[in-house]
Amino acid sequence: MRKENTICFVPYATQEEVTVETDPSLYLEPDELETYALNPVDETLLDTSGRRVIPVNNIDSFFVFGEVNFNSKFLNFLTRNRIPLHLFNYYGFYSGSYYPREHLLSGYVVVHQVKHYSSRKKRMVLAHEFIGAAAANILRNLKYYTADSRHGALGHDSLELLFHAITQVESLSAGIAGAHDIPELMGIEGNIRKVYYQVWQHLLRSADPAFSFSERVKRPPDNAVNALVSFGNSLMYSACLTEIYRTQLNPTVSFLHEPSERRFSLALDLSEVFKPMFVDRMIFKLVNTRAIQAKHFTSALNFCHLNDAGRKIVVKEFEERMRTTIKHRGLGRSVSYRRLIRLECYKLIKHLIGEESYQAFRSWW
Repeated sequence: MRKENTICFVPYATQEEVTVETDPSLYLEPDELETYALNPVDETLLDTSGRRVIPVNNIDSFFVFGEVNFNSKFLNFLTRNRIPLHLFNYYGFYSGSYYPREHLLSGYVVVHQVKHYSSRKKRMVLAHEFIGAAAANILRNLKYYTADSRHGALGHDSLELLFHAITQVESLSAGIAGAHDIPELMGIEGNIRKVYYQVWQHLLRSADPAFSFSERVKRPPDNAVNALVSFGNSLMYSACLTEIYRTQLNPTVSFLHEPSERRFSLALDLSEVFKPMFVDRMIFKLVNTRAIQAKHFTSALNFCHLNDAGRKIVVKEFEERMRTTIKHRGLGRSVSYRRLIRLECYKLIKHLIGEESYQAFRSWW
C-alpha cells in the first residue's frame, strides 16, 4: 500500500542545468537532426542520499521548474490520483500543464457554460463582474497602504500620490458597468492597471535601484519587478487551473478572455480576480522585507528573470500564502486562500445553471 500512494524525488548529483539557454552551443545547425534518448537516466548522475518520499495525500498539484525526468508510470500515477502537473521553462514562464483525465464531468454545466459565452448579454454580465472585482481588489490594496497605521512608513508626497491614484481608479471603475463590449471593458481594465502600476514605486520601499518600477513590461520582462509580476501571475494562473480541474467547469470556455486554441482561458478570467490580493501583496512583502534581492535575478539585454534561488523564495512564499486561512464572511468558518479559488468556481457554476447570480470575490481585509 505504501508504494501505491507514494512517489519519490531523487535530485541530480549536480544542480547545474545544461540547456540551450545556459549553453548556446546546444542550438542545432540547420543540417543537424535532433535526437531523443529513450534510455533510463544514468543512476550514477543521481544523488540517492537526497532521495525524498512524497506521500500523495499531501499533494494538490506539481509545479515543475528546471530539468526533471519522469516516465509514463509517473504520469499514470498523476492520472490515477487526479493531480495536475504544471511545467515552467528555464526563465520561469509557464509552458503547459499535464491535465489528468477529467473525473467531474457534467454535460449540463458545459452546455450552460457555452450558452453564456455565446450570448453577448450573458457573457458581458460575467465579464463585468470579473473586471469589477479586480478593480475593487486593486483599490483595496491601495487603501491598505494609506491606512492610518501605515502613514509613518510613507512620506507625505507618496501618500498624496496614492490618494490621487485611488481617486483615478474609482473614477475609471465607475465606467465598468457602462462598457458595451469586451474590448471596451479590457481598455478600462488596462487604464486602471496603468494608474495602479504608476504608484508601485511608492509601495515598494526598497532603496535598491534594481527594484525601480514605473510601468508593466511583458514578453519579456525588463527588470526585477516585472519579472516578479510575470512569474507570480504564472503561479496564479496554474493555481486557478488546478481548482477548475476539481469542478465541473470546462477550462477552455471563458467569458472575459477570448477562448482560443492551446490555452485554458477560464483560468485567466479567474486569475484576474485574485492577482491583486495574492500576487501583488506577495511581491510587496518580498521586496519590502528584503526576502528577495537583486542577487536573485539574472539580467541580459532588455531581459530579466529570476534565478533558481529567487524562484524557490517566491514559490515558497506563494505556497504559504495559499495555505493562509481567513474567516469567511458567508460561510462563517475559516478557509484557505486556495479554497477561495475553488469557492469562486462553485459560485460561477451556480450562476451558469441559474441558481444564484455570480458575485466575484472582493477582499475585505
